[in-house]
Amino acid sequence: MSDRSAVLPQYLFPKQALTNFAGWVAGKERGAVTTWIIRRFVAKYNVDMGEALESDIHHYKSFNQFFTRALKPGMRPLAQADLVCPVDGAISQFGAIEGDQIFQAKGHNYTTTALVGGDAALAAKFAHGSFATLYLSPKDYHRIHMPCDGRLVRMIHVPGDLFSVNPTTARGVPGLFARNERVVCVFESANGPFVLVLVGATIVGSMATVWHGVVNPPRVGELREWHYNDQQIDIKKGDEMGRFLLGSTVVMLFPAPALAFNPDWSPTRAIRLGEAMANYA
Repeated sequence: MSDRSAVLPQYLFPKQALTNFAGWVAGKERGAVTTWIIRRFVAKYNVDMGEALESDIHHYKSFNQFFTRALKPGMRPLAQADLVCPVDGAISQFGAIEGDQIFQAKGHNYTTTALVGGDAALAAKFAHGSFATLYLSPKDYHRIHMPCDGRLVRMIHVPGDLFSVNPTTARGVPGLFARNERVVCVFESANGPFVLVLVGATIVGSMATVWHGVVNPPRVGELREWHYNDQQIDIKKGDEMGRFLLGSTVVMLFPAPALAFNPDWSPTRAIRLGEAMANYA
């Protein structure tokens, strides 16, 4: 079966209703029922609870509390690199932005302008720059951390679809990461601007940032944005910047010149928060 055929049912599923329901269930505190769900999830996905700050599953009052669990201190040391990996997960794609084109999968590109919600001026800052797309599977740690020191200047919530973001869907749905709902976070750093995009997906109940809290819901069906130029929101390399309530994908954009990525990186490779991602040329 082709990837396009495999994802065809997703065009027909009531993805929004399913996601709203999943978010409602994940946020409920149901005692023994919640513990049973967590236990089944841990067994199915082989989640390593030994890394969690609170390893006892009975500690978590809701599935969301479990899913966004913290790690023990020191579990993810930061590498000596200009940019460190911001998540646990797997590499979808990475490399050079060809003009304004980001490579999604064989036969599929999308534009930087589409990714950031239609702001051509913002997108132009990353022409001929670099990108990295990182996928978080259900078993992964689902907090997102900073790849480098950054000052927040803007956040954009872009409404969209809620397709799955797994590798099969990335190969089968054109422009996937620029058509799904997403939260675009714009930072300034010592090496210029960068963008960190949290991409929603089927079953992803919501996305949250440390400065705003839960961004969605509400889902109002129109683009929303916040500006922070009058505030000083500085976040250090390796510090948490946000989290997924159920898993998804992170896309990052960096300006030219192209980055020198970790030579050990390749698509589908497993990655861990804090490992070397890239250095500036």
